Amino acid sequence: MQVNVSNSGLYLSRIVQGMMRLRDWNFSTEQTEKFIMKAIDLGVTTFDHADIYGNYTCEGLFGEVLKSNPSLRDKMQIVTKCGIVLPNKETKRIHYYDTSKEHILKSVDNSLRSLHTDYIDLLLIHRPDPFMNPEEIAEAFLELHKSGKVRFFGVSNFTINQFEALQSKLNLPLVTNQIEISPFNLEHFENDNIYFLKGKNINPMAWSPLAGGKLFDGSNDKSVRILTTLKEVGKELDIDSIDTVVYAWLLNHTVGIIPVSGSGRLERLKNAVEALNVEMTREQWFKIYEAALGHDVP
Repeated sequence: MQVNVSNSGLYLSRIVQGMMRLRDWNFSTEQTEKFIMKAIDLGVTTFDHADIYGNYTCEGLFGEVLKSNPSLRDKMQIVTKCGIVLPNKETKRIHYYDTSKEHILKSVDNSLRSLHTDYIDLLLIHRPDPFMNPEEIAEAFLELHKSGKVRFFGVSNFTINQFEALQSKLNLPLVTNQIEISPFNLEHFENDNIYFLKGKNINPMAWSPLAGGKLFDGSNDKSVRILTTLKEVGKELDIDSIDTVVYAWLLNHTVGIIPVSGSGRLERLKNAVEALNVEMTREQWFKIYEAALGHDVP
């Protein structure tokens, strides 16, 4: 159930559990540990973080589990991100990006302390920074790699040009681009990012695979149209869960999408895992794609 991400030697689970809303789940440390262990039992061994999640609290909440049960660390892979700075009444008044070498190194050290681990499996630059200096990021990545603090590197929400600008200065490969992909959001098909990543044999990670609930709320014609089609395809595949149909649509794409599930409900994670066993025909895949477009392909 693991994938060799972009043939880099980094193995992540085929479904990743996102921890962005861990604080909102109001779990105790014991409940968080139980959730993590059940996820691992399902084969979901990779956990996705960012330094800013939960206003800089989620890594620490997760880390309390590793502090009390260090043996879990060898059973999982940790992804985290840096580069976004949130407002702070005392020192920082605005939300901005900082991908300076100093900030990256400091952010990683903070994440390591919060997570109670001595290494990160995969570090991502969280957002493209208009003030970005690729040479400086490259220096930070190389230093983190040599020290053993970070094993692999990637980006999140980058366009093709932004990806190539950074990769051109790195001696290390960027192994993924974590981008928003769902039947509701075809942005990265439309801007050619998917085709670029496929051409480079890079596995994208997909955040918000269920479009933050937009696929289910029926709030507009698009969501109604897509949901109707998902139900039709689910009936054809004898699948009751719409979640599973959506994850199957992502997993069946040839680029090798790695979806990030964001729910704290184990049942939702099980629905995602069940999609690993679903084979969708090309016609079924395009039925959902065309419902998202709102028209037939040309």
